[in-house]
Amino acid sequence: MKALFDEISTTCSKLVTRTYSTSFSLGIRLLDKRLQTPIYNIYAFVRFADEIVDSFHGYPKAALLKDFRSQTYAALEMGVSLNPVLNSFQHTVRKYGIDQVLIDTFLDSMEMDLNQQTYSRRLYEQYILGSAEVVGLMCLRVFCENDNELYERLKIPAMKLGAAFQKVNFLRDIKADSLDLGRMYFPGLQINSFDQKHKRLIEEEIEADFEQALAGIRGLPKTARKGVYLAYTYYWVLFNKIRRLEPAHVMSARVRVSDRYKFGLLLRALILPQVKLL
Repeated sequence: MKALFDEISTTCSKLVTRTYSTSFSLGIRLLDKRLQTPIYNIYAFVRFADEIVDSFHGYPKAALLKDFRSQTYAALEMGVSLNPVLNSFQHTVRKYGIDQVLIDTFLDSMEMDLNQQTYSRRLYEQYILGSAEVVGLMCLRVFCENDNELYERLKIPAMKLGAAFQKVNFLRDIKADSLDLGRMYFPGLQINSFDQKHKRLIEEEIEADFEQALAGIRGLPKTARKGVYLAYTYYWVLFNKIRRLEPAHVMSARVRVSDRYKFGLLLRALILPQVKLL
């Protein structure tokens, strides 16, 4: 039965999300139940593509990503895929009217990671758009549940939230990205010149993204607001931990928020009335 395969597919996407990201998994748990599965499906799709370019060392990354793109398009065209993650993703794309341009833009940014080592401001913004901002828009399609007017109103804040998350990741992973993967995402920055001045300029940019994003979270339907706010809170806490550190410390160790603290944020979100959260 196709329904059984679809159930297996969504279970796979849920497993991928929970295995790779504690923080996003906790946020998804606070979404209305009917929104959880489609967000798992989007995350798993994004995660698989990202793993190809970030983790599959010693394998033909370019060929694997090209094949993944081809399989994605085939799944969207046929309405089914033997890849469980793509099967669940195409179902979400169809149900919520996710524009293929968003998918193309995301995969284009993943392709940039195959070769791009340093970024100009233009390329940096292009990469952020594809790797993070369009993912925010995919999720927004789900949260708005085909309310196009609401979607259009919240597009910019959703993009800013995705950008803030990605830039915090860049700052947190600056050592691994530069030394292990040979990438420097922040434009005009050399790893040996990362000082307090550069760090502060990056932080000001991230803080502005967070500010715009929060206004959008307030406008989300109640079915999505708490879950998105929890993810926002986690990244805000992580950002502030990084902000308090000297550049040398950021370069020497990966900053993280403990799972215990993340669960504390979850409990706080569950206990406090919605009005106090936002």
